[in-house]
Amino acid sequence: YLSRDKGFDRILIRPLAFWADKGVTLRRGERVTAVDANTHHVETDSGELIGYGQLVWAAGGRARRLSCAGGDLRNVHSVRSRADVDRIMADLPAVERVVVIGGGYIGLEAAAILTKLGKHVTVLEAQPRVLARVSGEPLSRFYEAEHRAHGVDVRLGATVDSIEGSDGIARGVRLANHIVLPADMVIVGVGIIPSVEPLLAAGANEANGVLVDPSCRTSLPDIYAIGDCAAHANPFADGSVIRLESVQNANDMANVVARSIAGTPQSYCATPWFWSNQYDLRLQTVGISSGYDQAVVRGDIANRSFSIVYYKRGQVIALDCVNSTKDYVGGRKIVESFAIIAPEIMSDISLSLNDIMKAHGGH
Repeated sequence: YLSRDKGFDRILIRPLAFWADKGVTLRRGERVTAVDANTHHVETDSGELIGYGQLVWAAGGRARRLSCAGGDLRNVHSVRSRADVDRIMADLPAVERVVVIGGGYIGLEAAAILTKLGKHVTVLEAQPRVLARVSGEPLSRFYEAEHRAHGVDVRLGATVDSIEGSDGIARGVRLANHIVLPADMVIVGVGIIPSVEPLLAAGANEANGVLVDPSCRTSLPDIYAIGDCAAHANPFADGSVIRLESVQNANDMANVVARSIAGTPQSYCATPWFWSNQYDLRLQTVGISSGYDQAVVRGDIANRSFSIVYYKRGQVIALDCVNSTKDYVGGRKIVESFAIIAPEIMSDISLSLNDIMKAHGGH
């Protein structure tokens, strides 16, 4: 939507008419402020009480704001909702220099789009590399080089001290080393805060979000939680309790809850997968690489079509595939089978991952 490749109506999960056709009452612009699990009611910000038999909490999260001075200036933006992007787009005609705070997916995707729109972009990342939380060093260094090749000023180990401004408008970003970067717009991509306060106040168990069981039930009776806000034990993360912030995870959890409510309970065991589009690069990730102890490159990074294979205790746990859909498809089967395959085999590009899976996946 920010890139203007598609209008908003084209990126809706379903057109608005779909809900009416299915008999679903869709009430927009209302916020739930309290949950009473004993009486099975929620309260909205208008004071209205709405009763429920089953409640599905799919509230996601809100963009984390800067805590430093100037973080609330008018042209300091997040990229989370349509309203956020509409505000950015309204300001863009008068913008030449943009500072993006955060070198994760949101920050890098925003940087790529704004560069394409002709803006001078600086990305600030506090860690020693971009994508540090979600990928290995080879992928980080590749994306740093790609962004720099497109004219983005990528600064690593850069800590923000404050946002400087006048008349309520941000004019620059002051770093901890006292350097001030001029800015006509600041975009902040430093994660989200799960929107679960009403559930926690009602007594739900917390785990950096709201804790759910394998059927996505919270500890409160008849209340489920799905998506970005739902912390769950994930088999692809050694059973660790995590939150997965992805569209696909929300869809997969929704299927589990819908079937449970309809009388055919099942457990959540979907394969985690993610994607990111930056410039002409399509990144497809399967599995969860956190905690990996070895990373192997498959293919030639210089050709801009390659994969990173992640291992933990000899098992293939994840792949990052850049412009390599065939590797993603084959790699998914390997990750799903919890296969142990030698790195020298996985890195042999004369063999397709489908063939490798057939020959070695059971070993």
